[in-house]
Parts: sequence; C-alpha cells; structure tokens
Amino acid sequence: MSETNTPQKCGFVAIVGRPNVGKSTLLNHLMGQKLSITSRKPQTTRHNLLGIKTEGGSQLIFVDTPGMHTNQDKAINRYMNRAASSAVRDVDVVVVVLDRTTWTEADQAVIDQLHNVRSPIILALNKVDRVDDKKAMLPWLQELEKNLQPAAIVPVSALHGHNLDVLEKEINKHIPEGDYYFPEDQITDRTERFLAAELVREKITRQLGAELPYQVAVEVEEFRRETSNKGKNKGKPVIHISALILVERDGQKKIIIGDKGDRIKKIGQQSRTDMETLFDEKVMLNLWVKVRSGWSDDERALHSLGFRDE
Repeated sequence: MSETNTPQKCGFVAIVGRPNVGKSTLLNHLMGQKLSITSRKPQTTRHNLLGIKTEGGSQLIFVDTPGMHTNQDKAINRYMNRAASSAVRDVDVVVVVLDRTTWTEADQAVIDQLHNVRSPIILALNKVDRVDDKKAMLPWLQELEKNLQPAAIVPVSALHGHNLDVLEKEINKHIPEGDYYFPEDQITDRTERFLAAELVREKITRQLGAELPYQVAVEVEEFRRETSNKGKNKGKPVIHISALILVERDGQKKIIIGDKGDRIKKIGQQSRTDMETLFDEKVMLNLWVKVRSGWSDDERALHSLGFRDE
C-alpha cells in the first residue's frame, strides 16, 4: 500500500507491431528517457526489453518487442518472432502499434496472431497527425473494431509524444492491484553491458543504412568501473568498455571501419556520447570489428550472443 493508502497497481504491458512501426520510439517517450534503440531500418529491435515506469501508485512494466517478421527464415528472424509472440502471453494489456499512413501484410500478420489473446487490446494509431482526411479512416477503424474488439483506440504520435497521457490512462484502467515487482527506482531489467552493446549497434544501423545488411551484432567483452586518477576526472568513476562488432563478411568489416578508420571512429564517438548520458558517468570506449561467418543463421552462435528464448 502507498502512503496515501491507495492500493498499488502493477502489471505488464506488451507493445507489439510490425517492424519499424514505432514501438521503441513509443516506449522511450512513455518512459521519458531513451532505453530502446531506434532507427528507420526494420529489425533494429532484436530482444524483448522491459521499461519499468513507477509513478502515482502504479508500476507499468512495458515490454518492447521485436517486430514480427514474415517471409524470412533465418535463425535470428525465428528468434525475433518467438520473442514477439511470447510477449503477448500472460501480460495484462497488449498495445498494438499501427502506422495509419501505411498498411502492410506484416500488419495483418500481427493482427492475425492476436485473435486468441485474452488480455485487453489497445490500438495505438501512430502518425495519425500525418493523415489529412480523418474521415477516410472510419471504414478501416470499423474493420479493426469488428475483428479485434479493442478496449480502446488511441491516436498518437510516438515521435512527438502526442496523446501519450491518454494512452497511459487507457492502459491503467486494466492494470490490476498488487505489489510492485521491481524497486521504484529501477527502469529496466537489462544490464548496463546490454544497453551499451545496443547503443553501439544503433549507431551502426543509423550510419550505414542500406550499405550494410543486418548481419551485425555487438558483443561487450569488458565493462568495468574504476576511479580516475588523471586530469579533470580525477577521483571520479570512469566506465571502461571494450566492444566487438561482429559481421559475416570481410566486405562488411571494411564498410564499418571506413576510409582510414573514419567511420568506426564516428560510431565510437556517437556511442560514447549516448552512453555517458544514459549512465551519467565518463566512458572510455574501444571498438573492434571481427568477421564471424554465418552467425545470424546459427542457433549456437546466437545463444552465445545473448539471443535466448525468455
């Protein structure tokens, strides 16, 4: 019970949708800080990630999921589909993110997987601010209501944070009373090592775009804190991070390193800046690139890189 004797509420909220529809952006804005990496490219999110928001006597545990993939059968795609599908089981609310400016077969595949979900479903219609003729949406909305019978339909802009207070109110209506699962100051279930690796991968994805396929992984080999004894940081904690960037071919390695190492240097600079913001400490970051052929279609290799069914 809280100090005001108001019953506490606590529950899990799965955020699902097709790849690149704005799920991670939505989570970050709901949390009020960056937890999940984002880019304009599909397959940016690969793992389920919890964002824990404790506020006003309620603890909402958001589950950011990989996009559900169709027509792709590599081991990594199968893993992401399992992760996304498992997230909707045993949660208290499912938030389905749809892009109103685009409807694809992948959207339909997501909807098809939700017919047996027992939890309340809330539709978050993303990018509705880009739709000029709102009346033209009515037939589409009526079809969604008929097929899914959602508890609510909320138009939002994940990128600009519009109407997210309304979305949260709708979510809270379905959150049960109960003790918190996590300490009030905890914001995620992931380790700092995991978050550091994800930030490096985000910078690679954003910088390289179509130049590099998605056979890229980042493995943090060292993550340690020590007190600096040098310069202006003397006496302050410094995080030393060494990360390995894995690719599948020599050509990909050359692309990431860039001309005279300029690209990997830029990736490192941008990653370090975000890490220092997230961890609120000085970061010393070292990056290497290594070729590991076929890792993205090798179940054992994926397991060693942290791709485990949860």
